[in-house]
Amino acid sequence: MTEAERLACEEWGAVTMIMTVLVQRLDLIAWYQRRGYRLTGRSGPFPYGEERFGTPRRPDLSFVKLAKRLAPGPP
Repeated sequence: MTEAERLACEEWGAVTMIMTVLVQRLDLIAWYQRRGYRLTGRSGPFPYGEERFGTPRRPDLSFVKLAKRLAPGPP
């Protein structure tokens, strides 16, 4: 993850990294938070019916967005 963040910042000029995680994955959200990601307050629905995401096993899936600042300056 550190290398991906470095490349995004240094090679592509990214200032912020955005992460989308299933809201039900509290353990994964906590793991990203320990690595500097913060909840943005934004969320989105799970794309039910899109085969590339597989067959969901439950009907209540949704996403939350996390963000981490990679470089100083305006977002």
